[in-house]
Amino acid sequence: MSAQPTHNSVCLRGSVESPPVFSHESHGRLYYLLTLGIRRLSGACDAVRVLADRETLHACDCAPGRFLAAEGSLRSFNNRTGVGNKLVITVLAHTLTPSCDAYENQVFLSGALCKPPIYRQTPLGREICDLILAVGRSYGRSDYLPCIAWGAGARQCACRQVGDTLALEGRIQSRPYIKALDDGTQVRRVAYEVSVSNLLPEPAAT
Repeated sequence: MSAQPTHNSVCLRGSVESPPVFSHESHGRLYYLLTLGIRRLSGACDAVRVLADRETLHACDCAPGRFLAAEGSLRSFNNRTGVGNKLVITVLAHTLTPSCDAYENQVFLSGALCKPPIYRQTPLGREICDLILAVGRSYGRSDYLPCIAWGAGARQCACRQVGDTLALEGRIQSRPYIKALDDGTQVRRVAYEVSVSNLLPEPAAT
């Protein structure tokens, strides 16, 4: 990872959990989706969705079990089909390269709060703050990225207001949950969010 992170940069190393499958075509490019399994220090494993175009995929072997390094940026997509999560979070890979069997999961973001922070405490007294960060990209668009801060970081984030800028370092985590549908059935889904490890000074204006 660069010593001077951009406003939206991701560096991952993990093992391929599922082979690439076609996702969509945009501006004449074909994009494919694969999943990287990245183990935490606790032993739990995050399943991170990685999107790459065909040319990027051809640079390395993406067979299940292979270790890959991915560098790119975090993207959000509002799913309007009614199937699956409403907010879809993926990593858009700018590069994919073979890697050693070591895990890495780093995210640097800088953006503006677009909803009031939600501060709460668990029954055991652990402090948590949920955030939605709007991170700008080219052509006037933004990605709306869910983040979660803990402990002292949660208290700092809880004091922020909508429109405040925030820079942070963290990791992508996947969290399975059960959603009850209107017809009474239940489905298993996975939420993706950035677990905040550090709040950073705002990048200097250019």
